[in-house]
Amino acid sequence: MILSVAAAVGAAIAYAVSTIMQAVATRRAHGLAAMAQPLVIGGLLLDGAAWLLSLLALDHLPLFVVQAVVASSLVAVVVLARLVLGATLRRADVVAIGVVVAALVVLALSAGEQPATEPPAGFTTAMIVAGLALLAGVGLAYRRGHPVLLALLGGLGYSVAAIAARGAHASGGLLDTVLQPLALAIVASGAAGVLGYLRALEKGGVGSVAATVSVVEVLVPGAVGLLVLGDVVRDGWAVPAAVATALAVAGCVALATSPANAAAEEPAPPGGEQAAAPEPT
Repeated sequence: MILSVAAAVGAAIAYAVSTIMQAVATRRAHGLAAMAQPLVIGGLLLDGAAWLLSLLALDHLPLFVVQAVVASSLVAVVVLARLVLGATLRRADVVAIGVVVAALVVLALSAGEQPATEPPAGFTTAMIVAGLALLAGVGLAYRRGHPVLLALLGGLGYSVAAIAARGAHASGGLLDTVLQPLALAIVASGAAGVLGYLRALEKGGVGSVAATVSVVEVLVPGAVGLLVLGDVVRDGWAVPAAVATALAVAGCVALATSPANAAAEEPAPPGGEQAAAPEPT
Protein backbone atom coordinates (compact mmCIF):
# COMPACT_ATOMS: atom_id res chain seq x y z
CA MET A 1 0.00 0.00 0.00
CA ILE A 2 2.91 2.36 0.69
CA LEU A 3 4.09 1.87 -2.89
CA SER A 4 0.58 2.65 -4.16
CA VAL A 5 0.43 5.87 -2.12
CA ALA A 6 3.84 6.87 -3.48
CA ALA A 7 2.62 6.14 -7.02
CA ALA A 8 -0.48 8.32 -6.53
CA VAL A 9 1.61 11.18 -5.16
CA GLY A 10 4.04 10.75 -8.04
CA ALA A 11 1.14 10.96 -10.50
CA ALA A 12 -0.08 14.20 -8.91
CA ILE A 13 3.40 15.75 -9.06
CA ALA A 14 3.86 14.63 -12.67
CA TYR A 15 0.54 16.21 -13.69
CA ALA A 16 1.53 19.44 -11.92
CA VAL A 17 4.97 19.62 -13.54
CA SER A 18 3.36 18.94 -16.92
CA THR A 19 0.95 21.84 -16.36
CA ILE A 20 3.79 24.24 -15.56
CA MET A 21 5.87 23.03 -18.50
CA GLN A 22 2.99 23.65 -20.89
CA ALA A 23 2.28 27.03 -19.28
CA VAL A 24 5.88 28.08 -19.93
CA ALA A 25 5.63 26.78 -23.51
CA THR A 26 2.53 28.89 -24.24
CA ARG A 27 4.55 31.95 -23.33
CA ARG A 28 7.00 31.11 -26.09
CA ALA A 29 4.64 30.07 -28.89
CA HIS A 30 0.91 30.08 -29.62
CA GLY A 31 -1.60 27.89 -31.43
CA LEU A 32 -0.31 24.85 -33.26
CA ALA A 33 3.24 26.18 -33.01
CA ALA A 34 3.12 25.52 -29.27
CA MET A 35 2.69 21.80 -29.95
CA ALA A 36 6.21 21.69 -31.38
CA GLN A 37 7.72 23.12 -28.20
CA PRO A 38 9.92 20.58 -26.37
CA LEU A 39 8.22 21.56 -23.12
CA VAL A 40 4.80 20.63 -24.52
CA ILE A 41 6.08 17.29 -25.80
CA GLY A 42 7.75 16.63 -22.47
CA GLY A 43 4.55 17.60 -20.68
CA LEU A 44 2.52 15.11 -22.71
CA LEU A 45 5.03 12.38 -21.89
CA LEU A 46 4.72 13.28 -18.21
CA ASP A 47 0.92 13.05 -18.50
CA GLY A 48 1.30 9.51 -19.84
CA ALA A 49 3.69 8.59 -17.05
CA ALA A 50 1.27 10.05 -14.49
CA TRP A 51 -1.57 7.93 -15.86
CA LEU A 52 0.57 4.79 -15.58
CA LEU A 53 1.43 5.72 -12.00
CA SER A 54 -2.28 6.15 -11.22
CA LEU A 55 -2.89 2.62 -12.51
CA LEU A 56 -0.15 1.36 -10.21
CA ALA A 57 -1.79 3.19 -7.32
CA LEU A 58 -5.08 1.40 -8.04
CA ASP A 59 -3.41 -1.93 -7.25
CA HIS A 60 -3.95 -1.36 -3.52
CA LEU A 61 -5.86 1.91 -3.11
CA PRO A 62 -9.57 2.65 -3.68
CA LEU A 63 -10.64 5.16 -6.28
CA PHE A 64 -11.66 7.79 -3.73
CA VAL A 65 -8.09 7.98 -2.45
CA VAL A 66 -6.36 7.91 -5.84
CA GLN A 67 -8.65 10.56 -7.33
CA ALA A 68 -8.28 12.83 -4.31
CA VAL A 69 -4.50 12.58 -4.51
CA VAL A 70 -4.50 13.23 -8.26
CA ALA A 71 -6.79 16.26 -7.83
CA SER A 72 -4.36 17.56 -5.23
CA SER A 73 -1.92 18.20 -8.05
CA LEU A 74 -3.36 21.71 -7.69
CA VAL A 75 -1.16 22.00 -4.59
CA ALA A 76 1.98 21.38 -6.61
CA VAL A 77 0.72 23.55 -9.48
CA VAL A 78 0.24 26.53 -7.16
CA VAL A 79 3.62 26.07 -5.48
CA LEU A 80 5.46 25.59 -8.79
CA ALA A 81 3.66 28.54 -10.36
CA ARG A 82 4.96 30.67 -7.51
CA LEU A 83 8.52 29.39 -7.94
CA VAL A 84 8.70 29.15 -11.73
CA LEU A 85 6.25 31.77 -13.00
CA GLY A 86 6.49 34.26 -10.14
CA ALA A 87 2.75 34.00 -9.53
CA THR A 88 1.06 35.46 -6.45
CA LEU A 89 0.49 33.12 -3.51
CA ARG A 90 -2.26 34.20 -1.11
CA ARG A 91 -2.38 33.45 2.61
CA ALA A 92 -5.56 31.49 1.87
CA ASP A 93 -3.56 29.33 -0.55
CA VAL A 94 -1.08 28.41 2.18
CA VAL A 95 -3.95 27.40 4.46
CA ALA A 96 -5.61 25.41 1.68
CA ILE A 97 -2.35 23.57 0.95
CA GLY A 98 -2.08 22.55 4.60
CA VAL A 99 -5.72 21.41 4.67
CA VAL A 100 -5.37 19.32 1.51
CA VAL A 101 -2.17 17.64 2.67
CA ALA A 102 -3.68 16.80 6.08
CA ALA A 103 -6.86 15.49 4.44
CA LEU A 104 -4.85 13.26 2.10
CA VAL A 105 -2.99 11.76 5.05
CA VAL A 106 -6.31 10.85 6.69
CA LEU A 107 -7.63 9.42 3.43
CA ALA A 108 -4.55 7.26 2.99
CA LEU A 109 -4.93 5.96 6.55
CA SER A 110 -8.64 5.25 6.02
CA ALA A 111 -8.18 3.14 2.92
CA GLY A 112 -8.70 -0.57 3.27
CA GLU A 113 -6.74 -3.08 1.23
CA GLN A 114 -8.03 -2.76 -2.33
CA PRO A 115 -9.59 -6.05 -3.51
CA ALA A 116 -9.23 -7.10 -7.15
CA THR A 117 -13.01 -7.20 -7.60
CA GLU A 118 -14.35 -7.98 -11.05
CA PRO A 119 -16.77 -5.30 -12.33
CA PRO A 120 -20.47 -6.25 -12.32
CA ALA A 121 -22.32 -7.47 -15.40
CA GLY A 122 -22.96 -4.70 -17.91
CA PHE A 123 -20.16 -2.52 -16.56
CA THR A 124 -18.14 -2.55 -19.78
CA THR A 125 -21.15 -1.66 -21.94
CA ALA A 126 -22.16 1.14 -19.56
CA MET A 127 -18.66 2.62 -19.57
CA ILE A 128 -18.35 2.53 -23.36
CA VAL A 129 -21.77 4.14 -23.79
CA ALA A 130 -20.93 6.79 -21.17
CA GLY A 131 -17.58 7.56 -22.78
CA LEU A 132 -19.02 7.93 -26.28
CA ALA A 133 -21.98 9.96 -24.98
CA LEU A 134 -19.66 12.37 -23.16
CA LEU A 135 -17.49 12.74 -26.25
CA ALA A 136 -20.59 13.50 -28.32
CA GLY A 137 -21.80 15.93 -25.65
CA VAL A 138 -18.53 17.84 -25.74
CA GLY A 139 -18.77 17.95 -29.53
CA LEU A 140 -22.27 19.42 -29.38
CA ALA A 141 -21.37 21.96 -26.69
CA TYR A 142 -17.95 22.87 -28.09
CA ARG A 143 -18.95 25.98 -30.03
CA ARG A 144 -21.67 27.59 -27.92
CA GLY A 145 -21.74 25.66 -24.65
CA HIS A 146 -21.37 27.50 -21.35
CA PRO A 147 -17.89 27.14 -19.78
CA VAL A 148 -19.35 25.49 -16.66
CA LEU A 149 -21.17 22.93 -18.82
CA LEU A 150 -17.97 22.20 -20.71
CA ALA A 151 -16.07 21.90 -17.42
CA LEU A 152 -18.73 19.53 -16.08
CA LEU A 153 -18.50 17.38 -19.21
CA GLY A 154 -14.70 17.46 -18.96
CA GLY A 155 -14.78 16.43 -15.31
CA LEU A 156 -17.20 13.60 -16.08
CA GLY A 157 -14.92 12.53 -18.93
CA TYR A 158 -11.94 12.29 -16.58
CA SER A 159 -14.17 10.48 -14.07
CA VAL A 160 -15.37 7.84 -16.51
CA ALA A 161 -11.81 7.31 -17.70
CA ALA A 162 -10.70 6.68 -14.10
CA ILE A 163 -13.64 4.36 -13.38
CA ALA A 164 -13.08 2.40 -16.58
CA ALA A 165 -9.35 2.16 -15.86
CA ARG A 166 -10.12 0.85 -12.36
CA GLY A 167 -12.48 -1.77 -13.79
CA ALA A 168 -10.06 -2.75 -16.55
CA HIS A 169 -7.10 -2.90 -14.20
CA ALA A 170 -8.94 -5.34 -11.91
CA SER A 171 -8.73 -7.92 -14.71
CA GLY A 172 -4.93 -7.94 -14.94
CA GLY A 173 -1.86 -5.85 -15.69
CA LEU A 174 -1.29 -2.93 -18.04
CA LEU A 175 -1.34 -5.03 -21.20
CA ASP A 176 -4.68 -6.53 -20.18
CA THR A 177 -6.01 -3.02 -19.61
CA VAL A 178 -5.01 -1.90 -23.10
CA LEU A 179 -6.28 -4.97 -24.94
CA GLN A 180 -9.81 -5.23 -23.51
CA PRO A 181 -12.98 -3.42 -24.67
CA LEU A 182 -12.85 -1.02 -21.71
CA ALA A 183 -9.89 0.63 -23.43
CA LEU A 184 -12.42 2.19 -25.83
CA ALA A 185 -14.22 3.77 -22.88
CA ILE A 186 -10.92 5.05 -21.47
CA VAL A 187 -9.91 6.65 -24.78
CA ALA A 188 -13.34 8.16 -25.55
CA SER A 189 -13.95 9.56 -22.08
CA GLY A 190 -10.34 10.72 -21.76
CA ALA A 191 -10.69 12.63 -25.02
CA ALA A 192 -13.95 14.15 -23.75
CA GLY A 193 -12.16 15.20 -20.57
CA VAL A 194 -9.26 16.87 -22.34
CA LEU A 195 -11.38 18.63 -25.00
CA GLY A 196 -14.05 19.76 -22.54
CA TYR A 197 -11.52 21.06 -20.02
CA LEU A 198 -9.39 22.95 -22.54
CA ARG A 199 -12.43 24.51 -24.24
CA ALA A 200 -13.86 25.53 -20.85
CA LEU A 201 -10.56 27.21 -19.98
CA GLU A 202 -10.63 29.02 -23.31
CA LYS A 203 -14.16 30.37 -22.77
CA GLY A 204 -14.42 30.80 -19.01
CA GLY A 205 -12.60 31.71 -15.84
CA VAL A 206 -9.77 29.46 -14.73
CA GLY A 207 -10.98 29.27 -11.12
CA SER A 208 -14.54 28.14 -11.80
CA VAL A 209 -13.45 25.67 -14.46
CA ALA A 210 -10.68 24.07 -12.40
CA ALA A 211 -12.91 23.93 -9.32
CA THR A 212 -15.72 22.21 -11.23
CA VAL A 213 -13.39 19.61 -12.71
CA SER A 214 -11.69 18.95 -9.35
CA VAL A 215 -14.97 18.39 -7.50
CA VAL A 216 -16.41 16.10 -10.16
CA GLU A 217 -13.31 13.97 -10.66
CA VAL A 218 -13.02 13.31 -6.91
CA LEU A 219 -16.66 12.70 -5.95
CA VAL A 220 -18.00 10.75 -8.96
CA PRO A 221 -15.28 8.07 -9.23
CA GLY A 222 -15.11 7.80 -5.44
CA ALA A 223 -18.83 7.11 -5.16
CA VAL A 224 -18.81 4.59 -8.03
CA GLY A 225 -15.80 2.84 -6.56
CA LEU A 226 -17.49 2.40 -3.19
CA LEU A 227 -20.95 1.50 -4.50
CA VAL A 228 -20.11 -0.56 -7.60
CA LEU A 229 -16.48 -1.67 -7.68
CA GLY A 230 -16.02 -2.98 -4.17
CA ASP A 231 -13.72 -0.27 -2.81
CA VAL A 232 -13.48 -0.42 0.97
CA VAL A 233 -12.84 1.86 3.94
CA ARG A 234 -11.16 0.55 7.09
CA ASP A 235 -13.49 -0.27 9.96
CA GLY A 236 -14.22 2.82 12.03
CA TRP A 237 -12.79 5.21 9.45
CA ALA A 238 -15.91 5.98 7.40
CA VAL A 239 -16.62 9.34 9.08
CA PRO A 240 -12.97 10.53 9.06
CA ALA A 241 -12.74 9.52 5.39
CA ALA A 242 -15.90 11.44 4.51
CA VAL A 243 -14.71 14.54 6.39
CA ALA A 244 -11.24 14.30 4.82
CA THR A 245 -12.76 14.00 1.34
CA ALA A 246 -14.88 17.09 1.93
CA LEU A 247 -11.87 19.03 3.21
CA ALA A 248 -9.69 17.89 0.32
CA VAL A 249 -12.33 18.98 -2.19
CA ALA A 250 -12.79 22.33 -0.41
CA GLY A 251 -9.04 22.88 -0.39
CA CYS A 252 -8.78 22.07 -4.09
CA VAL A 253 -11.63 24.48 -4.86
CA ALA A 254 -9.80 27.21 -2.93
CA LEU A 255 -6.58 26.52 -4.82
CA ALA A 256 -8.47 26.48 -8.12
CA THR A 257 -9.29 30.16 -7.54
CA SER A 258 -5.69 31.05 -6.70
CA PRO A 259 -3.90 33.59 -8.92
CA ALA A 260 -1.05 31.08 -9.08
CA ASN A 261 -3.33 28.47 -10.64
CA ALA A 262 -4.62 31.04 -13.10
CA ALA A 263 -1.04 31.89 -14.09
CA ALA A 264 -0.36 28.22 -14.76
CA GLU A 265 -3.53 27.50 -16.72
CA GLU A 266 -4.07 30.66 -18.74
CA PRO A 267 -2.00 31.02 -21.89
CA ALA A 268 0.04 34.16 -22.33
CA PRO A 269 -1.68 36.93 -24.32
CA PRO A 270 -0.95 37.04 -28.07
CA GLY A 271 2.08 39.02 -28.97
CA GLY A 272 4.74 36.95 -27.39
CA GLU A 273 6.25 37.51 -23.99
CA GLN A 274 4.53 37.51 -20.65
CA ALA A 275 3.93 40.93 -19.19
CA ALA A 276 6.76 42.08 -16.97
CA ALA A 277 6.15 41.97 -13.25
CA PRO A 278 6.10 45.33 -11.48
CA GLU A 279 9.26 46.39 -9.75
CA PRO A 280 9.21 45.77 -5.99
CA THR A 281 8.77 48.87 -3.87
